[in-house]
Amino acid sequence: MLRVVVLGAAAGGGVPQWNCGCPVCLTARTEHPELQSTQASIAVSADGAHWFLINASPDLRQQLTATPQLHPKAGQLRHSPIAGVILTNGEIDAIAGLLSMREGSPFTLYAHERVLAILKSNSIFNVLNDKNVRRQPIEVDKAFEPSLPDGSPSGMEILPFEVPGKGAWYLEGKAHPAGSDGAGDTLGLRILDKTSGKYFYFLAACARVTDDLKSRLAGAALVFFDGTVWRDDELIVAGLGNKTGQGMGHISMSGDHGAIASLAGLDIGRKMFLHINNSNPALLHGSDERKAAEQAGWHIPADGMEITL
Repeated sequence: MLRVVVLGAAAGGGVPQWNCGCPVCLTARTEHPELQSTQASIAVSADGAHWFLINASPDLRQQLTATPQLHPKAGQLRHSPIAGVILTNGEIDAIAGLLSMREGSPFTLYAHERVLAILKSNSIFNVLNDKNVRRQPIEVDKAFEPSLPDGSPSGMEILPFEVPGKGAWYLEGKAHPAGSDGAGDTLGLRILDKTSGKYFYFLAACARVTDDLKSRLAGAALVFFDGTVWRDDELIVAGLGNKTGQGMGHISMSGDHGAIASLAGLDIGRKMFLHINNSNPALLHGSDERKAAEQAGWHIPADGMEITL
């Protein structure tokens, strides 16, 4: 049985973003604090005792404090049920939380060589002592089973696959530590329970839906999918930025080539948007955008939601 906890569903900056007075952030600070959300990450377990984080958001310490499933075991001076962290990209949204895990508890860090090269090139990540934090490379389209701290199997199979997207924005115009060629900067994951055979997909970033991606997701019991913006030019129209969703490597929810239209009719059991930017009006209960998403069968999860497969 797979247990999945949504640690956060927001994009970079969270909701409300610290320096933003847009309608969503204002509403989250005042009338509807239930709209508040931390930055996107989930935790998954096959046994309920050992958990793996999918990405380590900048809000990780807050998320761990708010999630009883991830608290130290009662009666132990130092303990963590977190057995590993699996990274899907090298963006700040996905890696900054690693710095909150520097206090000496052992875990394994799984990431593509391109993302590991980013971490290696920045000495601040050396606070994760390699005696406690083993860095394990993963490969595109090669399934692996993450291990528990004692080396025993976790009962989960993780299949990383390439997703259309972009490398980390802070590397734009700079040499990538792993070189300019090769896939691995943006991954999706299929996470499977080896006992039951049930599985779900996690895609925190995706620039477009290809035929290959449709064939992967068709019939899945659960999909977490990139919901950064409602419309591609959202940040520009709102006066919040000068980049489109595509320019940031993210598909829009709406539009003829958006996520809602592109994934319609694939018989997905539960469809969850995450990595949702504070500019996205679909966050607002009662908005036309929220109604359209819900009518199409999509959900926006709240922090702390647990799903069992």
